[in-house]
Amino acid sequence: MGSTGRKGSLAEQKYSPEFRDACVQEVIRSSRTIAQVARENGVVQQTLRNWVNAYKKQHPAAEPELSVSERARLKQLEAEVRELRAENEFLGKSDGLLREETPVSVRYAFIRSEEGNYPVASMCRWARVSRSGYHAFRTRKPSTRARRRADLAAIIRFSFDESDETYGYRRVHADLARWGFQVDDETVRSIMRELDLVPCQPRPWRPVTTIPGQAGDTPDLVRRDFSATEPGVKLVGDITYIPTWEGWLYLATVLDCFSKKVVGYAMAEHMRTSLVTDALDMAAKNGRVRPGITLMHTDRGTQYTSDEYARHTEKLGVTRSVGRTGICYDNAWAESFNGTLKNERVHRTEYPTREHARFDITRYIELRYNTRRLHSTLGYRTPNEVEEAWHTANIAA
Repeated sequence: MGSTGRKGSLAEQKYSPEFRDACVQEVIRSSRTIAQVARENGVVQQTLRNWVNAYKKQHPAAEPELSVSERARLKQLEAEVRELRAENEFLGKSDGLLREETPVSVRYAFIRSEEGNYPVASMCRWARVSRSGYHAFRTRKPSTRARRRADLAAIIRFSFDESDETYGYRRVHADLARWGFQVDDETVRSIMRELDLVPCQPRPWRPVTTIPGQAGDTPDLVRRDFSATEPGVKLVGDITYIPTWEGWLYLATVLDCFSKKVVGYAMAEHMRTSLVTDALDMAAKNGRVRPGITLMHTDRGTQYTSDEYARHTEKLGVTRSVGRTGICYDNAWAESFNGTLKNERVHRTEYPTREHARFDITRYIELRYNTRRLHSTLGYRTPNEVEEAWHTANIAA
């Protein structure tokens, strides 16, 4: 008896009165079996039976009990209703796949996808296929083509997940090629559609007007040509805004047009000229500034047209270049990086603090953008790979 008391005590602690009542009502009002309700809600069958019996004692029926034949007929009708409900639900899930003109193999595949939700015999009847035919389909070994497609689906999902759900089919295809899988990009596209793998989508783009400064006679030496034949020859820079719960965090970047790599960056709570000079200093510290050779292209923001910035670039031996006022395309590559950063990281998360944002953006630049993200303009290579290939070739030469 002491053991039974302990069990009751444990059950009372585990299940709230509201939970017990909900389970009992599911049995009584829905005319479902105790076994079904217990299984769905993780309750021992006998425990639920005890709850139902206790409820019956507390709520005696006011109506006379049904006769044996009436109970049998009621049970039959309830079974028929459950069958009709299940059939309607099953047909609704098919979304037209069970039409007369639909190939039998497609119907078989749909039945297989719903196994465990409905009895196989019922699904075959609802889909108007034979049980023997479905059994043959179910036990048939997959073809070589089907096995290869299943293998490709697994590696495609891996590539997509590794990209933090940012890769479209072209980059996923490039990943597979790098890993030695010979497959055309349309097959990758088709499988991604089947798996419902949709990369994060950029928000509608709107040009942002930069507060212009007086650039004097500083020319545009780039003229929208953001290519370079070697590292450290042509750099581009820009500032972007990162929202946090504490307020704005400002990010200044320096990118190398040769490798598309972020070679310098700085973050601060302000937009003073020191923000952009700090980013340029990082590029110089990392060996990406070549005195007398390096060209640094920016927009006409006040930071980049200030006397302080002019003196700083002169001290580093960097030639300045600026785009035209109000023409965002004149600094398109730097703008492109900002858009990628916002799409792949900033717009997909929240930054409670500026420090949180600093950490996440640094991680994205250093551990994702420069080292792992495949760039279409680089032949689906990473910036680091492009740099390493150049250095290897030139050292060998």
